[in-house]
This record gives sequence, structure tokens and C-alpha cells, in this order.
Amino acid sequence: MKIGVIGLGKMGGNMSRRLMKAGHSCVVFSRTAKTREALAKEGAIAATSLADVVKRLTEKPRAVWLMLPAGETTDEAVKELGGLLEPGDIVIDGGNSFYKDDIRHAKTLAGKGIRYIDCGTSGGVWGIERGYCMMIGGPKEAVDHLDPIFAALAPGLGNIARTPGRGKGESQAERGYIHAGPSGAGHFVKMVHNGIEYGLMQAYAEGFDILRNKDSKDLAEDERFTLNLPDIAEVWRRGSVISSWLLDLGAAALAQDPQLEKFSGFVQDSGEGRWTVEAAIEEAVPADVITTALYARFRSRREHTFGERMLSAMRFGFGGHIEGMEPIDPQAIKNAAE
Repeated sequence: MKIGVIGLGKMGGNMSRRLMKAGHSCVVFSRTAKTREALAKEGAIAATSLADVVKRLTEKPRAVWLMLPAGETTDEAVKELGGLLEPGDIVIDGGNSFYKDDIRHAKTLAGKGIRYIDCGTSGGVWGIERGYCMMIGGPKEAVDHLDPIFAALAPGLGNIARTPGRGKGESQAERGYIHAGPSGAGHFVKMVHNGIEYGLMQAYAEGFDILRNKDSKDLAEDERFTLNLPDIAEVWRRGSVISSWLLDLGAAALAQDPQLEKFSGFVQDSGEGRWTVEAAIEEAVPADVITTALYARFRSRREHTFGERMLSAMRFGFGGHIEGMEPIDPQAIKNAAE
């Protein structure tokens, strides 16, 4: 198939490469000429604008895949494509757009006869080798038409054992992609996926922090351990119930830099965690872990806050507690009082 790919960043460029390797033709566009020209040298057709992308897509219905930042940038691209494409053509948003924006985009384009698909795409920079896990929303006939594209991008069965009880025959889910439902459903599922990711990463981070601080001077001397974090991460990868790809990445980082001195600990959030918490509130669903993990990211980006200074001031006011002068262990405080 021939498909347009708009946005050639960390994922868009590699997705184009994976598609071309599978025999598909990609008409690519990026605002940076150097980026699109580099892909052209690998076999892509470089376009100079969105209009040029549409012009070069000679197969109908045309399909244009967006891999752009969520929000205004994607909104503008969808609007422009709405004025360039024809009835029956397809726009795919493979970025991390808010699912309610997808519903709005789908309604707008439907008025012009243009079909809209939202595709939550997971795989990051490793997707070119591992494949991309995709959660797709939109009209079934449009999704079915693009099945060769999704199949090429997906990981396939690989060496993962089949889940007992799923029945005979390969399903799309087993190959790494699903049609989750109508417009917005794909990005909604991906949004919750990323919220879960926040919680998993935070649990690993806290666990390794506890391990690292087991040699704290605030502990009894015979209870202090100096633990080998790279070895612990490695052994957990092998047969442990908490093994995962995220742990694999953490183990690799610790093997290269056991103290993680290359990292400041400033952790950004890209929006999906917030949207997941908002959805939980709308549905009245408790989401303690995901919410706490999101707040931990907020905290990582600040020094001591005014609120924390307020806490310290109140503790000093009612108990004369002086910052930095007390043991961390509450039991040690109790013993001192006795």
C-alpha cells in the first residue's frame, strides 16, 4: 500500500522504515527538510508540504498517518487535511491525542465524507525492531482497509506463548493490534495503558530507592546493607514475577551507570497520566496508584515547595521540631523520649 506519514520524529521515522521494509510505499513529510531527505535516501518519497503529500498519494482511497504532538499541532494538520482530501480518504492519528479530541475530529471530517482513525501506538524507539502495539478506534471498514499497514507495524506472534483459553486461530490481538471500538476508543485504551505505565514505573523507582538506602546511617549498624542494584535488577529479570520490559530497561541503565549519575531525576509527564486520572474521576473509579505516580512526577520537578516549608513551620510551632536535627526513624524518636 501507499501511505502518507506526517511527522518523522522518534517514532514516525522508524514506523516509515518498518513499513518500507514490509514492502509498503511511504510519502513522508516533516517541517525539517533534512529529516525527510534522509528518509528519501532510504526509499521514501519526500514531500514538501501536506498538499504535496496528498498530491503524491496516487492510490485511492488515500491514507495519511499523523505522528505529531497532541493538541494544536495535530488539530491544525487535521484541519488542513480536511480541506485537501476527498470523500472516502482516511486520516490516521497515531500520536497521543486526547480521546475527546478524536471524537471531535471524527465528527468534523465525517461531514466531508473523510474517515478518521485514532491509533494509540506503543513501542517507542524500539518499535522498529520489536514492532508496535496498536489500539485502534474508528469505523470498521476503514480499519479493515488498512489492515496490511497495521499488520506490518505490529510485532506479530513472536515467541510469546499463547494465552490458554483463547481458542484456535491467530487473532489481531495476538499479533499486537486491536480494533478497540468507535472513534476515540483507540486513544482511550492507550491513555489508560500509559497511566498503568506511570504506576509500574513508580513502583520500580520506589523499590530501588528503598534498596539503595538500606545503608542509611539512620539505621542500626547491623541492619545496614550495601546492595548491588545492577545484580538485583538482573536477577529479577530471570524467573521473577515482576520481570518486564520496563525492568529490562532499568537493568540496562543500572549496568551502565549504577548510581544513575547521568540523570537528574526530573521526570516529565506527557499528558496521558493526567487524562487517565480525569477519566477515573468522571467514572468515579478509584485510581490511587496512578494518581500518586502522577503526583510523584510533579514532585520530581520541584525543589522544596512552599507547602513543605509551611509544614516545617507548623511542626516547629507546635513541637519545636528543628529541620534536619531529628532522626528519620520514628522509633528512634520514641526511644529518645523514653
